[in-house]
Amino acid sequence: MLRFQVVLDTNVLVAGLRSRRGASFRLLSQIGVSERFEINLSVPLVLEYEDVLKRKTHAERLHLGPEDVDDVLDFLCAVGNRWQIFFLWRPVLRDPKDDMVLEVGVQAGCSHIVTHNVSDFEESIRFGIRAVPPRQFLAELEELE
Repeated sequence: MLRFQVVLDTNVLVAGLRSRRGASFRLLSQIGVSERFEINLSVPLVLEYEDVLKRKTHAERLHLGPEDVDDVLDFLCAVGNRWQIFFLWRPVLRDPKDDMVLEVGVQAGCSHIVTHNVSDFEESIRFGIRAVPPRQFLAELEELE
C-alpha cells in the first residue's frame, strides 16, 4: 500500500485543534491511525509547534492548557518519523519558519506539505514536494481506497 510521507505546517495543527468541524481536524484525527500517510518531524519543527500552541492568544482560543499541548506534542513525536537536519537551505521560502518545514520535507523524502498557506510554499515543488491544503490532501487519501 502506498504510504504518503507528509509534513504538517503549524497552521494545520492550530486549525485542527481549534475546531472539530474542518478538514484539519479530520486529518489530525487520522494521525497514527491511518496506514495511508505518516507525519515527519524535526526538533526545530516540534519547538515551533510548541511555541505557537502555547502562546497565550492561541492557547485561549484552543482551550488547551500547557499540559494538553505537551500531550499533543508527545503523541505526534511518538507516532511521527523524527529527523535530524544536517543541512540548511535558507532562505528558500519567504518566511524562515516555513524553511524548517521544507527542510523536514526534503530530509524525509516527503510527497506533501500540508498547509493552509499553499502560496508560501510555491518553491517546494523544486524539491518534488507538493504543498496542498488539508481538504485536498484528504481527497487524495480517499482516492487511494
